[in-house]
Amino acid sequence: MAPIIHLVRHAQAVHNLTTLNHGMHDPALTPLGENQCLALQSKFPHHDSIDLLVCSPLQRTIQTTLLAFDPEISRGVQCIALPEVQETSDLPCDTGSNLAKLKDMFKDKPVDLTLLPEDWDSKVGKWAPEQEAIERRCRDARQWLKTRGEKAIVVVTHGGLLHYLTEDWAGCEKLQGEEKPEAFKQDCVRKYSQEPDV
Repeated sequence: MAPIIHLVRHAQAVHNLTTLNHGMHDPALTPLGENQCLALQSKFPHHDSIDLLVCSPLQRTIQTTLLAFDPEISRGVQCIALPEVQETSDLPCDTGSNLAKLKDMFKDKPVDLTLLPEDWDSKVGKWAPEQEAIERRCRDARQWLKTRGEKAIVVVTHGGLLHYLTEDWAGCEKLQGEEKPEAFKQDCVRKYSQEPDV
């Protein structure tokens, strides 16, 4: 049976403050973002049932996962960085840090980076910000999640990618990034189960 998937958009990061910050490479959470994580931690009702944590390998999504889902981390739930769920654009703010830097940044944190190939942050080929590549990555991510043995999984990722991952375009003009009230907001959580043929 396919797992229940709780999809979470990361909390506020520095690039969310102004478009002037979109030139920042792999920005961290803001103090407000850290507080959003703590609020999410207190209001998320399914901590006891989560078997696996999955996150985009960008700094803000890893930080959101570690802060908001500390109860799971504390009881030994594995946290895996999955490159297929990285953000969709090639702006500096949506481009992750290289593997060596990530290993250094999170060396004392329980984040499994073993699924990241050396080129995961290249934004070319499989990682390109092109519709076909993004859709293929999302199919791969859905299939990977579906074949896991866990019953309940949290995936912390990005607003743009969530539309592709769910194929839910409500509130967002495809490929234009124009968000409306129905779009995935920061620290938003939605619960999904997968159909048999992903």
